[in-house]
Formats: sequence, C-alpha cells, structure tokens
Amino acid sequence: MSTIDAKHYLLQVRLLRDKVPSFEAYPFCLPAVRHFDTLTLHPAVTFIIGENGTGKSTLLEAIAVASGFNPEGGTRNFNFTTRTSHSELYKFLRLSRGIRRPKDGFFLRAESFYNVATNIDELDEAPGLGPPIKDSYGGISLHQQSHGESFFALLMNRFGGKGFYILDEPEAALSPTRQMAMISRMHELVQNNSQFIIATHSPIIMAYPNAQIFVLSQEGLRKIDYTETEHFRIARDFLNNHEKMLQILMDE
Repeated sequence: MSTIDAKHYLLQVRLLRDKVPSFEAYPFCLPAVRHFDTLTLHPAVTFIIGENGTGKSTLLEAIAVASGFNPEGGTRNFNFTTRTSHSELYKFLRLSRGIRRPKDGFFLRAESFYNVATNIDELDEAPGLGPPIKDSYGGISLHQQSHGESFFALLMNRFGGKGFYILDEPEAALSPTRQMAMISRMHELVQNNSQFIIATHSPIIMAYPNAQIFVLSQEGLRKIDYTETEHFRIARDFLNNHEKMLQILMDE
C-alpha cells in the first residue's frame, strides 16, 4: 500500500458483476450500474457528476449503506425509517478499506435531510437520553432554520474532522456564497484527515482543487478534468454571454 493509499478510509468500490441477477432489472439497468466495475477513490475528495437519471444518487446511496450508514442519511447511529425505498445494490458492492478507521462520518442526502432533522428532534424529546443531540448541530433545532441554514449548520458544527463524509447534492439548499463557504469548510476538514464522496451538479463545489471527478453517462463512468465538465463549460459560456444565450433559449 502506498503512502497516499494509507490516507484513505475507503480505497475502492467494486461491483460483484458475476452476482448480479440481471442487468435488465432496476437498479442494475441504470447507466451508473450497468457499465460499472470498479471505482478507485481519491484520498480527499471524489466527485460523481452526470445528468439526472444516470444513477448518481443510487450509486452513492449503495456506497453509504454498504459503509454502514442509514439509507435516509445521518451518522451510523441513525436507524430510523420513514419509507424503505433504497435499492438492493449495496448487497452487490465490495468495499476495500484503508488501514485507518474514521472517527466521524455522515451521509447527507438533500431529499431526506428533513427526515434526519425530524428524527433528531424526536430523540431529543425522549426522556433520559443524555445531552440534546441538536447540541452537536449548533444548539438550534434544524427545523427552526431554513433549509440552507440547516445544511450549513451540519457542515460547520456536526462535521468534526477525521471523518468519512458522503454528500448527495449538498448544493440543493445552498446559495452560491454558501457553496463557496462550503469549499472552505471542506478544505479545513480535508486538512484534518477527512475523505469526501460527493454527487453534485454545482460547478462551484466541484471546483475544489486536486479532487477526482467521475462523470456518469449512458456509457458508464469515466474520469474527467474540471474544465472539461459540461457544468463548467455551460456556466462559463452563459455568464460570459448571458444576453445572447437568453435570446437563443427564448428563441427571440
């Protein structure tokens, strides 16, 4: 194992293709899975990008569940279920882990973060469970904050470093300014031996330097440079000539 590999918490994810019952059935028919074999992760930040429907969230969810996280999000200690909707993909993944174990971890999925916040409030209302859980999230109920404020409170207060963090579209509730602040916070956590896997559409967040970016398409998964991503090129072209782009879009 190389020096850089030793910094990983999760080194590699492999699909046990010979165990898959059928690549015509969900979720194995998704582009993210049908052509998937092995994903080798960056020791700091790995981005997974691609169009809607390619299977980014399904793949990220499976990695999270195989890593011991609750399918709806939270730490490994969360075990609530609002609706059992996660796929069986996690059963067909083999995870190769590093020699170290993370001291912290969290699975954030934008679509079910409301359920995580609700579970925290419910646990805090139960008698005899010790200090309020919300103290680890800034001391204020996540439901008493806006969607964006609660996301940012999670990043700033709950994430403590030496952690393994899986984030599914964290930009969903964050303004551009907060997305840039997220980059700064991520860097602090990376400097404190944290590893991130992030599915995102944000050209701001995926600009984090020296990260590894994988794009999902109908052909499967491939590595790509930041400036070659569609997200970067479209954002650049639109901002550099927004009036012409709007004319084209509105057919005027």
